[in-house]
Amino acid sequence: MGMNRVFLRKEVLSMDDHKTKKSGDKPDLAKEDLQQALTQLNVDPKKGLSDQEANKRLAQYGPNAITAKSEPLWLKFLKDFTGPIAYMIEAAAIVSAIINHWDDFVIIIVLLLFNACIELWQDRKASNVLAALKKGLAPNATVMRDGKFKTIPASKLVPGDIVKVRLGQIVPADLRFTGGDYVSIDQAALTGESLPVTKKIGDEAYSGSIVKQGEMTGVVIATGSNTFFGRTAKLVASAGGKSHAQEAMFKIGNFLIIVAVILALII
Repeated sequence: MGMNRVFLRKEVLSMDDHKTKKSGDKPDLAKEDLQQALTQLNVDPKKGLSDQEANKRLAQYGPNAITAKSEPLWLKFLKDFTGPIAYMIEAAAIVSAIINHWDDFVIIIVLLLFNACIELWQDRKASNVLAALKKGLAPNATVMRDGKFKTIPASKLVPGDIVKVRLGQIVPADLRFTGGDYVSIDQAALTGESLPVTKKIGDEAYSGSIVKQGEMTGVVIATGSNTFFGRTAKLVASAGGKSHAQEAMFKIGNFLIIVAVILALII
């Protein structure tokens, strides 16, 4: 499990590097100087955002939540029987039935069903892991709006919000700490680190990590699927997707099918 967490962390960091190179001049608020990051976010850490500005940013960035498209199980199951290679195998099963080779027909059908069940099981595992990750998100957050702290649903946080975290709370979004002495944060679920990490002003905290000691305020630099947690969840959600090797194999299979059809027509 620890190795999986380290692998996910490396994948997320490589996604960040690729994103930075692709976006070019877009500033990285996690690595930017703290004062410059506050300027980029256009927020005063002593006043926070106004409700009006927060609503405007909520419409721009969307809710601070992990959203994943879900399909009915029956639809996922049927999709495993589609595609050129699957159609050729199904055609072979039909031909076997027509010429009364029932032993071949049964073997082909059993193999098709077995493959579909394996694919469905893998998708189900990825969905369960994603659901478990979502349970680790903070339900509420203590945020400064118009110079006063109040409690709001964490899903309404936006980049630039000033939030307070303390002992026992879950970090509600990716933050850069702006005030306070220190906090000790357990981020093992995301990074695989075995011990809590001490954070000070300027340091980053990940959404979904847990405060073990201390109390600090921080500015939200990322929400929803743009957080470290959100990108990790994306990797988990895509675990049942086709790999590059599978895509290459499908292309080879399609090519061989076309060649076989052409040769059959020539013969």
